[in-house]
Amino acid sequence: MEQHFDLVVIGSGSGNSIVDHRFAGLRVALVEKGVGSQDSFGGTCLNVGCIPTKMFVHTADVARGAEHGARLGVDLELRGVDWPAVRDRIFGRIDPIAEGGERYRAEGSRHVTLYRGTASFIGERRLLVRTAEGETVLTADQIVVAAGSRPVLPEVPGLDESLGFHTSDSIMRLERLPRRLAVLGSGFVGVELAHVFASFGVEVTVIARSGLLLRHEDTDIAERFTETARRHWDVRLDRKLVRARRQGETVLLDLEGPAGQETLEADTLLVAVGRRPNSDLVDAVAGGLALHPDGRIMVDERQATSVPGVWALGDISSPWQLKHVANLEARTVAHNLLHPDDQRTSDHRFVPHAVFTDPRIASVGLTEQQARADGVRYVAATRRYADIAYGWAMEDTTGFAKVLADPATGRLLGAHIIGPEAPTLIQPLVQAMSFGLDARAMARGQYWIHPAMPELIENALLGLELDPDPADPVRD
Repeated sequence: MEQHFDLVVIGSGSGNSIVDHRFAGLRVALVEKGVGSQDSFGGTCLNVGCIPTKMFVHTADVARGAEHGARLGVDLELRGVDWPAVRDRIFGRIDPIAEGGERYRAEGSRHVTLYRGTASFIGERRLLVRTAEGETVLTADQIVVAAGSRPVLPEVPGLDESLGFHTSDSIMRLERLPRRLAVLGSGFVGVELAHVFASFGVEVTVIARSGLLLRHEDTDIAERFTETARRHWDVRLDRKLVRARRQGETVLLDLEGPAGQETLEADTLLVAVGRRPNSDLVDAVAGGLALHPDGRIMVDERQATSVPGVWALGDISSPWQLKHVANLEARTVAHNLLHPDDQRTSDHRFVPHAVFTDPRIASVGLTEQQARADGVRYVAATRRYADIAYGWAMEDTTGFAKVLADPATGRLLGAHIIGPEAPTLIQPLVQAMSFGLDARAMARGQYWIHPAMPELIENALLGLELDPDPADPVRD
């Protein structure tokens, strides 16, 4: 059986947002196989990614309140965490949203046909879709590939399904909290979930192949975070997992490190070593789509692939595995589908990211290491939370903001923050970079509420040793 559509979208995450009322005159197909073990509609972010993890993180922050209260003279006590209640509150809100989204596409969108199954290319703009009901060939004038990514599973002896490990797709739905959790990986996913489970009383060990946690952050940030994390978790740096095995209810992990071999025991293992694009699952090569060496589908600034009429967005094509990037790219694709004579491009100049662990981290633009490697002339300034009045109120002793700028123009090149509300504090810096506001104008051209946390940004900007401004008759 073969069917032709004006548009086929593969993936129900950001790809699903493309098909709104403007496409009502077109015949559209949406194909979704689901994500993770739950086979849920709505993509990674909604079901196993940013939304549930941040709901867990907020709960973890509340649990950590007892610890933070002590240094403020407040006597608090954590008497326990009801894991099933925490878990069920979160997914009791998320699952109905996923179910409602699927029901709307299946029943409420008259111009959209929903296929619940897998799609793979069998030629240019030709797809084989496998559902529970059988196989269908779909052809289309336009195809959008928004099939996302999945957790990487490293090739380690014993690390297979029989071991009984978890990824971010499954660990948030555990039946009960383990006593000991081993986290393999030291990136965003690993350190966010390490914070969650440690805050709930689990003994957490983080295993990192490198000498720093979050090693892709600015080195000053990564070093401070690693130092802070060691106070709460058992952090094993420069370790390589060489074998995994199970002994009854215990997972045994054989590690190689600076001191030789060691064996780590845990009740539960979380594998969080990264994510890979799902281009192989959709057989992008069979569709004629060019790929990057890491498997991402190649796209130009319009999100167009190497095959006319085929577009890609999100994790399957983007080096930024971030929902806000996928959403922007979806808006670009939607416009270009509707306006072929007025194409737009995705602006990826200043992509911010945040890590919702403890302490929070946020970043945009160049790190100091990247600036040096690229031969970019820059100046940098750092200011601590402890240097502002609100930092005194919080008794914060570890957080800071770091900004980089072009000394001649004052144009901001990068910003990196570690500490309370870092993802919120960085937004004015993203705005300044996006709209060309220089550090001088930003620092002195507006009021900064005193005493509030944004003064951290003000002070960091004022600390930049910029070249003298010839237009300013007053020099310090």
